Amino acid sequence: MKSKLKSIVLLAVLSWGGLTAQTYDYPFRNPDLPLDVRVQDIISRLTLEEKVQLMKHAAPAVPRLGIPAYNWWNEALHGVARTKEKVTVFPQAIGMAATFDTEALQKMGDMTSSEGRALFNEDLKAGKTGEIYRGLTYWTPNINIFRDPRWGRGQECYGEDPYLTGKMGTAIVRGLEGNDPHYLKAVACAKHYAVHSGPEGNRHYFDARTSLYDLWDTYLPAFRELVTKAKVHGVMCAYNRLEGQPCCGHNELLQDILRNQWKFDGYVTSDCWAVTDFAHHHKTHSNDIEAVADAVLKGTDLECGNLYQKLQEGVQQGIISEKDINVSLARLFKIQFKLGMYDPADRVPYATIGREVIECDAHKAHAYKMAQESMVLLKNNKNILPLNASKIKRIALIGPNMDNGSTLLANYFGVPSEIITPYKSLKKRFGNTIQIDTLTGVGIVQKLEGAPSFAQVAAQAKKADIIIFVGGISADYEGEAGDAGAAGYGGFASGDRTTMKLPPVQTELMKELKKTGRPLILVNMSGSVMSFDWESRNADAILQAWYGGQAAGDAITDVLFGDYNPAGRMPLTTYMNDEDLPDFEDYSMANRTYRYFKGDVRYPFGYGLSYTTFGYAPLQNASTVKTGESIQVTTTVTNTGKRAGDEVVQLYVSHPQNGNTRVPLRALKGFKRIHLDKGESRQVTFTLSPEELSLVDEKGNQVEKEGTVELYIGGGQPYKSEGSFGELKIEGEKYVVY
Repeated sequence: MKSKLKSIVLLAVLSWGGLTAQTYDYPFRNPDLPLDVRVQDIISRLTLEEKVQLMKHAAPAVPRLGIPAYNWWNEALHGVARTKEKVTVFPQAIGMAATFDTEALQKMGDMTSSEGRALFNEDLKAGKTGEIYRGLTYWTPNINIFRDPRWGRGQECYGEDPYLTGKMGTAIVRGLEGNDPHYLKAVACAKHYAVHSGPEGNRHYFDARTSLYDLWDTYLPAFRELVTKAKVHGVMCAYNRLEGQPCCGHNELLQDILRNQWKFDGYVTSDCWAVTDFAHHHKTHSNDIEAVADAVLKGTDLECGNLYQKLQEGVQQGIISEKDINVSLARLFKIQFKLGMYDPADRVPYATIGREVIECDAHKAHAYKMAQESMVLLKNNKNILPLNASKIKRIALIGPNMDNGSTLLANYFGVPSEIITPYKSLKKRFGNTIQIDTLTGVGIVQKLEGAPSFAQVAAQAKKADIIIFVGGISADYEGEAGDAGAAGYGGFASGDRTTMKLPPVQTELMKELKKTGRPLILVNMSGSVMSFDWESRNADAILQAWYGGQAAGDAITDVLFGDYNPAGRMPLTTYMNDEDLPDFEDYSMANRTYRYFKGDVRYPFGYGLSYTTFGYAPLQNASTVKTGESIQVTTTVTNTGKRAGDEVVQLYVSHPQNGNTRVPLRALKGFKRIHLDKGESRQVTFTLSPEELSLVDEKGNQVEKEGTVELYIGGGQPYKSEGSFGELKIEGEKYVVY
């Protein structure tokens, strides 16, 4: 048996490189042994000092056992991030949410993990595995709810709706982690758990307070979806406290809900330096030793930071045991074993992925497709779009983002070999047939020193047939604390916005451009919504382009000139003005998002225009359903317009009489993006499960009860789109959804 084991070990050495054969003469190196046996064997050979060091994100090597250094910190929000190599960069997460296309997002995750695997495989063979942003444990996706449009990190999320967030988050998890029964392609991580949606400025000491209703109706559903259905292998706990306890030391969140109720068997990492906050900012612990011990005892297995070495002192003081440490360490090693880090290369299906996948044609094409699908046409007065290139001789291209490649990359980004801005795209496509006058005109938040006056810019623009203003903001003005927060309009709070308005200086310039009488088209780049007060009334067309990644310029040109029919939908509500927003620190969902906001809005969640029209046949569904049973709802969608296009079919459910003191006005419970040629029809069916027909009660229980449910299927919400209504009666005893 021993000689057989040595041969297996030697094969591993020849495949991966490393120390001498006898160094690996341990059962944990045998890929044919049960996983738990291998994990317990490797833990049994470590000293306490080695164990606690391996529970930090920058885990050092243990040469005597052949354990390589490994850095758990990596990012893959919209492509592999922060790497030295050129990689494929997809649209920012909020833009991908606007596609309402789970298949495309899963494919994006698969492509991203392929590029990451290629880099990791090279490092592993070279014995260079400890560098930050090179591992396979991606701290993605961010599935916090974008409850307030001022939150700078909202761009990293999938919008304001728990259902959409859960489905999009599930898609990227499955794409990143792969479908092999034994090995993980990469490891996804659902963050930030939980009740974390800004503000950024005080996140290290903020105590989020919310009702049990809002906790289970809004803040936890996406996490439950990713843990119980997508089987995500990582969870990151948040900086803030929840009801007085730090989230990374929260017994109810980490033990009762995550481990006991949801049966999570992956690893939990702290947000970076969040455990330091326990004693120094939250003031919930008297010192760092108590903090690290409590974090591990509550379920935070890995620290992103530099305190967990103090666990050794915690053991010596008797406030935590080595056995407790072994529990967390076992979870971490299981992840590494599932990645194949201790197995021969020929046993790991992803070990042969090579550099040829990075920025390959298929990946670049998919980044282009997702950029196209993300575009949301908000206004198209008198069908001015699409533009007819044969009738245009001159374009005035103006604005701070017309040729700003960095804006397209957003935050948590990689860098591609080529970034296609709107200017580059227009120049490439029409440079020989249309005169393109480029006039930056204004910075994102300020006038440009030494630049022509707004009146002079307008005078020059008047010579053109049409004005395209590419404005908005950038990740310099919205993002994570420390990474964003450049001084500018309205003031900023560590990356958060203090107003939904477009920077006034841009609106001022557009007012001058409007006076020219030339058609004015606004292309807006942002990771959140702009209120568009003046713009919605005065621009001839508005295209919400988000931060579209490396191919954004071509996608914008395609939409403007009709080579692509837009079908993106808003994953956020565009409120009329700042006064519609509750206090940023108020975590109640009352009067927030489309599910609870009762006022008028400018562009609702789920809204987006097309260059064609769609008709919906009456709904087909049973009139009654018993609690605990599923039901199918069907309609036929027809392209009634003059050109082919995509439609995002959306199913909304409302409970007008239910006995709850609180209930959503309506809630998305199904969506599907389909393509229809001119005149084509397609039947679309949704299955509504007991979970999707249930409501959350005031104690946080999810229950299905007798009552009438109103159904609606259309291209948006009931009051803003064509569609079909239906009604369903639920009968039977109360059914508790687990």
